[in-house]
Amino acid sequence: MKELEIVIKPEKLENLKRILDLEGAKGIMITTIFGYGHQKGGGQVYVRDDEPGINLLPKLSVRTVVKDDIVDNIIKRVLDELNTNSFGDGKIFIRDMEGAVKVRTGETGDEAL
Repeated sequence: MKELEIVIKPEKLENLKRILDLEGAKGIMITTIFGYGHQKGGGQVYVRDDEPGINLLPKLSVRTVVKDDIVDNIIKRVLDELNTNSFGDGKIFIRDMEGAVKVRTGETGDEAL
């Protein structure tokens, strides 16, 4: 099992949900976050101050735990469909999951997903 944390622009959420549903992800967890990357939240932002400071941009962190065999397909589809070739498109973090237990049934491993 792998945990995917996919950080995206909020307006891309419906597209990502569609991809995850089509690829067989069983559930998602969404957190609203703010942050910046290499551009430090900058872009063409015009302000009256000489030093505008750091602009934290709104993002969504979408987490899901999936079977190993669908990870590559999810990543490929996200790269193909959500990429706009502009700063701030997001990131995908991939973590190994040691296990999972479904509280309601006691199922473990892939069956818990």
